[in-house]
Amino acid sequence: MDVSLGTVFVSEFLGTGLLLLMGLGVAMNLQLVRTYGGNGTTLMGAFGWGLGVYCAIFIAGRSGAHINPAVTIGKIFEGSGEFAPGIAITVASTLVYLSAQLLGAFVGSLLAWFVYRQHFDATDDPDVRLKSMVTYPAIRKHSHNFLVEVIATFVLVWVILSQSSTPSGLGPLAVGLVVIGIGVTLGGNTNWSLNPARDLSARVAHAIVPMRNRGSNDWGYWWPPVVGPLVGGALAGLAAAAW
Repeated sequence: MDVSLGTVFVSEFLGTGLLLLMGLGVAMNLQLVRTYGGNGTTLMGAFGWGLGVYCAIFIAGRSGAHINPAVTIGKIFEGSGEFAPGIAITVASTLVYLSAQLLGAFVGSLLAWFVYRQHFDATDDPDVRLKSMVTYPAIRKHSHNFLVEVIATFVLVWVILSQSSTPSGLGPLAVGLVVIGIGVTLGGNTNWSLNPARDLSARVAHAIVPMRNRGSNDWGYWWPPVVGPLVGGALAGLAAAAW
């Protein structure tokens, strides 16, 4: 049964928006002042993002629940001809997926900021406010940070694409667990973007929401967490096609 591109757009918009609302929500809960999550750990952040992915996949099921441009690119390079059953891979459908993901992530970022707006106002350090919304490297070396994002996203997308050829029926739970696993294993270098929309849309949101003493938006670091996942997704698509 064919699925309209309008349905695809709404599905990906809602799913990616929910992902960013929950994912940035846990990041803000961990890092901003006077929250109840201030004593949390990296594991709390990983579980928050993993559960966000788990919930978002259910909401975005009608479009195949990509909720990530890296997954969409991976499907193209996999060569199956469809983004999901009934949704052919075309220029138009590709643009619908990518635009819905970017816009949904932007709106989800705004909602997360709104939930924690008072804590943003109470947090004096602009770097802490920035880091609660965007990814940042523990040790800044852009070429290496880029390669880490390629590797981490490759793992995520390869597992996602491989689910259709395995007997597992775990679905959303499996993907959520993979995200948690990547966060606690490969996330210590770049704070793990894995998703171009997750970083780029949130960085744009940080640049425009009302905020005192905003500080830098760190646009110099925009490309490792955006380009790296796209390359990782493409390589994962090729690996899934070959294996």
